[in-house]
Amino acid sequence: MTARILVVDDVPANVKLLEARLSAEYFDVVTAPNGTEALAISARGECDIVLLDVMMPDIDGFEVCRRLKSNPATHYIPVVMVTALDSPADRVRGLEAGADDFLTKPVSDVVLLARVRSLTRLKMMTDELRMRAITSLEIGMEAPERSAVADDGKGGRILLVDDRPSSYERLAPMLATEHHVDVEPDPSQALFHAAEGNYDLLIVSLSLDNFDGLRLCSQARSLERTRQVPILAISDADNNARLLRGLEIGVNDYLLRPVDKNELLARARTQIRKRRYTDHLRDNVQNSIEMAITDALTGLHNRRYMESHLATLAEQAAARGKPLALMILDIDYFKAINDTSGHDAGDDVLREFAVRIRKSIRGIDLACRFGGEEFVIVMPETDAHVAGMVAERLRRSIAGQKFAVSKGSKHIDVTISIGLSTMERKGEPVADLLKRADKALYRAKHAGRNRVESDAA
Repeated sequence: MTARILVVDDVPANVKLLEARLSAEYFDVVTAPNGTEALAISARGECDIVLLDVMMPDIDGFEVCRRLKSNPATHYIPVVMVTALDSPADRVRGLEAGADDFLTKPVSDVVLLARVRSLTRLKMMTDELRMRAITSLEIGMEAPERSAVADDGKGGRILLVDDRPSSYERLAPMLATEHHVDVEPDPSQALFHAAEGNYDLLIVSLSLDNFDGLRLCSQARSLERTRQVPILAISDADNNARLLRGLEIGVNDYLLRPVDKNELLARARTQIRKRRYTDHLRDNVQNSIEMAITDALTGLHNRRYMESHLATLAEQAAARGKPLALMILDIDYFKAINDTSGHDAGDDVLREFAVRIRKSIRGIDLACRFGGEEFVIVMPETDAHVAGMVAERLRRSIAGQKFAVSKGSKHIDVTISIGLSTMERKGEPVADLLKRADKALYRAKHAGRNRVESDAA
């Protein structure tokens, strides 16, 4: 696992030292002597992580970080501030500017590399989600970057796992000033609690009595329902080895005791903002997938999905020696509905028609809007006799109850014609199956509509 690291420092000796350390671990290193150049390199997408000095002549590190995190094009790039400043107020200022971490000079090689590797894993995951979500912009969905920049990271749901009353009775009120906090003093129950609670952040003490806090973090990372929840570890100051091990197994951030309230809140906000951003990316990916295969008006699968999936169903039927039935449904005189009642009424009919289709078929059946007022239903493991019964039941369901349109102010009669075909021999192309159902539909329409016609193999 490697990444391109941008080292920003106006002191050449500091740059060369960091460059040597990172290059030895096979990271690709680019450098910038000032904040202006760092912003330009980041904007061009030429780095995965920024190691940023605070004290610089043109723009200080705090301002560079703030600009990076307030720009939708660069806000997702992890920033680690590397500086000689070590007061809690300085750390909080950096975190509030959006920094992902704040390392104090001289930085230990082990700490530096552990942090860079941890952030590299996070960046790679975020990049993959962003790449998958790009198509969502093309279909009109909102990009999450602007909302992520505006998010203040407050109002999150936090689970604090700590079995020492003297600790959680101090930490919980601090967090409760900005978030909803649950305390779990029993580490053995923490994973169950976390899985059921839909939390934005887990805060885990690594100083648990008779329980390994790192084991809990590892279990949270391996469980599907908690895998994506960020973890903030809290440790005693002499526990560096365990903290570094925690970063390796998936802990996102850490704090050393004694805990400063402002730093705790700043780190919690940072992790919650990241959680919301990645959740939004995942939602965009899922929604774009659904939109690609779903008809927006009816909620049924679209023609593209049907054409790709029908071949798979046909192959499965042939391999198992099972029949496959297909029906094409067409709403009778649909153009007249649009002409007399308006296109909004036509949309109402299509939506209600889809609802009645769902109520009339099984879970294994595939219902699609084929185009306009035509629909297709594919029924695996269904012979001609059973398919005919289903088709007739659906025809009666449509004709037997008027359709409410225009927000319920009007009710109209609707009927359908259905063409049915079955594939009961191996190797028949699915195009032929569709063609035979379409011919049967043509006969149904010419025989007076509101009827079912079948075309057997």
